[in-house]
Amino acid sequence: MFNSRKVLLAVAALVFAAWVSAQTANPYASVGRLATPKEVAAWDIDVRPDFKGLPEGSGSVGKGQDVWESKCASCHGIFGESNEVFMPLIGGTTAEDVKTGRVAKLQDPTTGRTMLMKLATVSTLWDYINRAMPWNQPKSLTTEEVYSVTAFLLNLGGVVPENFTLSDKNIAEVQARMPNRNGMTTKHAMWPGNEFNGSRQPDVRNTACMKNCTTEPSVASLLPDFARNAHGNLAEQNRVIGAQHGVDTSRPEGQKGVAPAATISVAPAVSAAMALAQKNNCTACHAVDKKILGPSFVDIAKKHPAKAEYLAGKIKSGGSGVWGSIPMPAQTLTDADAKLIAAWLAAGAGR
Repeated sequence: MFNSRKVLLAVAALVFAAWVSAQTANPYASVGRLATPKEVAAWDIDVRPDFKGLPEGSGSVGKGQDVWESKCASCHGIFGESNEVFMPLIGGTTAEDVKTGRVAKLQDPTTGRTMLMKLATVSTLWDYINRAMPWNQPKSLTTEEVYSVTAFLLNLGGVVPENFTLSDKNIAEVQARMPNRNGMTTKHAMWPGNEFNGSRQPDVRNTACMKNCTTEPSVASLLPDFARNAHGNLAEQNRVIGAQHGVDTSRPEGQKGVAPAATISVAPAVSAAMALAQKNNCTACHAVDKKILGPSFVDIAKKHPAKAEYLAGKIKSGGSGVWGSIPMPAQTLTDADAKLIAAWLAAGAGR
């Protein structure tokens, strides 16, 4: 009996030691599970500047134009010139820039910046289109469509000819023609490898200071009420380039865009229609009382009062020419949802 007890203690000690060893090697062994190869592949889609991660495939400029006009132009314009909301994608580069690899207009502070002017690596363009576009359906483009749209944009910028077909085999040759390929710095040491023979020494060498730390936040740029509109409405004085749009100082703080009390309603049908507009990404291009990409809901209601059936059909089919040259793509929401939004518009688009 004494020997059996010793054996049991020894076995228990071995089991405990194995458990401790396992916990030390992987303290999260009991949490979750390992990702499957398919799950990893679904996330591992980034394309590096040295083109690692780029899938095999190709796409022509002609095919890219078709995809662009059906899925991209509604936000970025037929020729990548964009509009009031999104910055222009194409423009500002020259044939000389393609030769030198540096965009000359970037030295002019009065010139607006486009995507192609600043872009140094074609892999960045391919990668962003692949995982983030179109805005309302990211990751929905096929590999051929991504190659084609990339080729189309590069053709608009004069980087490749109209009959060009971009592929994983020739994309490195296209990189050698990017207008701003030599305008990128690697001194920040943010690249994970040596793709561009950059420095591995970071440009910041500060040491953390944990003395006399501020415990209460302070607002340093608040305009007092008496001074808000002292120099006119700042929003109306905004430059046509750059990201700073200025605050609307013609209204008191916190009241920008507030509708008159008489137009405010919290009826369930109204709330449901506005929730559907948000759910179906209508608000990406339309606001209630101001123009964004498309007209405001209020303007639509004024132009088509009591025309619920007509509006439901336009929501489903899309179109262009009614409110300008920017087309609205066909929407994929259900007939019931389209009719509910249309009924809200036809009744005045109240809140």
